Amino acid sequence: MAKIKGANAVLDVMYKWGIDHLYGFPGGSFDSTMNAIYEMQDKVKFIEVRNEEAASLAASAEYKLTGKLGVCMGSAGPGAIHLMNGLYDAKYDKTPMVALVANVPTPRQDINFFQAFDEMPWFRDVAVWVHQAKTKEALPVLMDTAIRQAYAKKGPAVLVIPKDFGWQEIEDNYRVSASNHVADNYAAPTAESIEAATKLIKEAKNPVVYFGLGASAAAEELKEFADKFKMPMMSSYLGKGIVEDSFKPYLGTIGRIGAKAPNEVQGHTDLVVWVGNNSPFSVLWSPKNAKVIQIDVDPEKQGKRHSVDVSILADAKKSLRALIDAGEAREESPLYKAALADREEWDAWIASFADDHLKDEDRVRQEPIWDVINKEAADNAVFAIDVGNVNMDHVRLLNMNGKQRWTTSGLYATMGYGSPAAIAAATAMPDREVWHLAGDGGFAMMSEELLTLARYNMHVLTVVFTNETLGYIEAEQRDESNQPLSGVIIPDNDWAKVAEGMNMKAFTVHDKAEFQAAVEEWKKMDGPAFIDVKYTKHMAYSTELNTLDDPEFVKYYHAEALHPFSYFAEKFGLEIDAASGASGHSEDKADALQVQSTTSASSPETAPDASSGASY
Repeated sequence: MAKIKGANAVLDVMYKWGIDHLYGFPGGSFDSTMNAIYEMQDKVKFIEVRNEEAASLAASAEYKLTGKLGVCMGSAGPGAIHLMNGLYDAKYDKTPMVALVANVPTPRQDINFFQAFDEMPWFRDVAVWVHQAKTKEALPVLMDTAIRQAYAKKGPAVLVIPKDFGWQEIEDNYRVSASNHVADNYAAPTAESIEAATKLIKEAKNPVVYFGLGASAAAEELKEFADKFKMPMMSSYLGKGIVEDSFKPYLGTIGRIGAKAPNEVQGHTDLVVWVGNNSPFSVLWSPKNAKVIQIDVDPEKQGKRHSVDVSILADAKKSLRALIDAGEAREESPLYKAALADREEWDAWIASFADDHLKDEDRVRQEPIWDVINKEAADNAVFAIDVGNVNMDHVRLLNMNGKQRWTTSGLYATMGYGSPAAIAAATAMPDREVWHLAGDGGFAMMSEELLTLARYNMHVLTVVFTNETLGYIEAEQRDESNQPLSGVIIPDNDWAKVAEGMNMKAFTVHDKAEFQAAVEEWKKMDGPAFIDVKYTKHMAYSTELNTLDDPEFVKYYHAEALHPFSYFAEKFGLEIDAASGASGHSEDKADALQVQSTTSASSPETAPDASSGASY
């Protein structure tokens, strides 16, 4: 019978599952696997990143973008530990992936050898499945199991491979179960749950839809549902892009990074149709006495974030279709009318800044840059979004069309995610345009991966928004805890020079026209490019404060054209408790605004202590 080396057998199993590449960094303990990669280079492509963290984040991002499991690898000791951030990202975002982790040869384990430690306990918390091969013959069987476990349990699986087993030969007779893998087929809702939910929808005065990533296969049903029952639509951040942003009843994302309208509307509903959403922040939203219809395939999620009146343990697409077919069409509620008017005013306000230049700062506002991105990005572009204020700009300002794809580090929210995600997008979807969008804080954490983009000539445009601060943290310190700025200032770096030093065409821009020209230059190229955008240091509109009845707030955010939600409520006859309205003013919010008004992103971190201790 034919023989095959253990490491080659592992890669062969991967290949038979339809996985033709993996991300990693070589190490002495992985020499046997690196040799297998060399011998199988006609089947398996090795994407060599500059840090194993990038490898694991890329593997996680690949599934989020394609629905196909990604594979990464790390050598014994430090290489294994560097994988942790990507593995936790996959765990938190329920993302199947496999990590191959090397160990020293079996005779040198447990004797305090170089780079050797007991790796299994390290991965037990993060992995849905973790195992170290005890025999060379087990390697292909365990690799097949790791892939099945990752898909079944929707998380990272870890296979630890002793170096000597990778070199040793085994019989080439193992069975791969890839042909038995089928797509998820979730249950249909029960008649009883649909009847109960339909009754609540009929009785509600001001219902809304609140959906998340679990509704990703139900875009058309979501839109038909919202249109028939006249419900404003809101989503978690990860729900952005499921419904195109141009669909008027879709207000956007609730929460700090979201727009004004959804944050105001969610506080005045009496029924929430909660679809495939597990946002941890949703415990803070929606009235406590609002009724909830929750649709989710996971029983653990039912009632986790809010008390639930009707639980539908079923597929989102099937459940929404059943509700559409069973329910009676509704007229537009006062909340529906107010919501759409609120959104329309917000959209017009955003558009009014599309050509706004800050000549006194020699910097540019957010809106002009994203206006160019909206116009220049391909209809099927992929966006790799880092973590920080870029999430706020992305969710508010990028108008996605339903064909475009995007990814970020969601529940785990690790900075530096953008570069590895862009590598994954360019590797797995080479025929699509890739935009890597990051703040200077997040980009600095993984800036070395420009080398990877350049080495493989990936057609990725890296755009770094430089405002010389950890903007998201700065806003937290100001808006939430009302404290002096501490630890958020970033030096003014010449990022374009850094990119050029990493073999990449680079531009520094200060206005919309310069950005437009740089984007057009990249589109003519077949490889990567880099743009350092000198961004305004002015913070984006705060939906946490949202005190439009305060002249100082209006002045700071140039919000003269915006109305508080009470204006729309009165206009359309929506009864609200003015004392608890989303635009209500308070002394604590005034204190927070005063901190904003008297300190800027470039102010010394010893700004006056105006903290009131408030948190909202």
